[in-house]
Amino acid sequence: MGRDELNVTLASLAQGRLSRRQFLHGTGVALGTAALAACGQTATPTSTEPVAVGSLLDATGPINIYGTPLIDATKFAIDDINSKGGVLSRQLKLTSFDTQSTNDKYVQYANQLMLETKAAVIMGGITSASREAIRPAIDRNKQLYFYNEQYEGGVCDKFVFCTGVVPSQQLSTLVGWTMTNVGKTVYTLAADYNYGHISSDWVKFYLSQGGGQLLGVDFIPLDVSDFASTITKLQQRKPAAVMSLLVGGNHIAFYRQFAAAGLQDKMKIVSPTFGLGNEQVVLAPNESKGITVSYPYYQELTNSTNQKWVSDWHTRYGSGYPYITDSANAGWVGWHLWALAVNKAGSLDRDKVIKALESGLSFDAPEGTVRLDPKSHHLTHNVNIAQTNANHGFDIIQTFNAISPDPQGQCDLIGNPDQHTQFTPSLS
Repeated sequence: MGRDELNVTLASLAQGRLSRRQFLHGTGVALGTAALAACGQTATPTSTEPVAVGSLLDATGPINIYGTPLIDATKFAIDDINSKGGVLSRQLKLTSFDTQSTNDKYVQYANQLMLETKAAVIMGGITSASREAIRPAIDRNKQLYFYNEQYEGGVCDKFVFCTGVVPSQQLSTLVGWTMTNVGKTVYTLAADYNYGHISSDWVKFYLSQGGGQLLGVDFIPLDVSDFASTITKLQQRKPAAVMSLLVGGNHIAFYRQFAAAGLQDKMKIVSPTFGLGNEQVVLAPNESKGITVSYPYYQELTNSTNQKWVSDWHTRYGSGYPYITDSANAGWVGWHLWALAVNKAGSLDRDKVIKALESGLSFDAPEGTVRLDPKSHHLTHNVNIAQTNANHGFDIIQTFNAISPDPQGQCDLIGNPDQHTQFTPSLS
């Protein structure tokens, strides 16, 4: 029940239009503590009962190659927060759903977490399509929501917080590195949904800024695994670099087919998505040789926080865990930033928690110290350029420190909390 609906019900009760029996049993609302809160907003705690929180991630389906590390990071983060006293001296109780790489499931389970579970916060979504599928309901119910994945950027929404790296941090550095070290002609391959389309526009934007040339763009549906026609185009156009914005288990086939066609010595693959699904683990070293990527987090980072986190992760999940991804780091950060904000606010009240989040919280993350930008609800990240190695991992070759998530200042949720939009690059 939303706040407006509840107010009408209470007014009807006061004016005698609704019996107390109808109020208690017909509406399903109990008089008392947290039940008078609106969806997504829990009242100040009066007990030590667990705090309900929710997770929406793909354990199955073609996107589960990204879901698995995020699910593992979520469970680890919840246990870590609970081991340190939880929030407000209350333990967290996680309700998680396998969204099965299906946007309909995202909508169904998001509504269930808001209306039935009454989750204090919902975290999840992997593809941008899944995020945008549930965001209207998030806004309608004024539900606090964290999206813990790299994406095409630009979401500006009072109820949404994004911990993943965005193009102004990731593609700006990767495109710049490519033009300096590989060449200025680029052919883009992108997954055929909003992430791929908007990100390809960012590639074009940064190429034009640096005097580069975009030779072509192919949008590839997520279910495609035969790249013969794409390989032929690359052989004909001869770009210096191939920008891969490919996504999902089926698209791993491109890298294998690219290597089999003998293109590795003729052009270089650069990518802001390769490695998020542990493609470098699945492929043989000769198939992934020389691919260059850009992320805040790699398992190989040598800072003390990451070294402890990697050790603790392997203690929990086993030394044979394939590789800890940037997505796992972003999920860990999201849960801990929310817990910090709740404890700082001294309340689970949504507006108070948002105010605490907007105070400029920082967190010592495995990737390094991150800071939440109050105006955009995104993080300032260090971004590292790295290349695949023979050990199914990455060698870091260049680092860019503390890059702003919104350098053009388009999003200002402090000055204008009602923006609820997504900014995209202007290519005019």
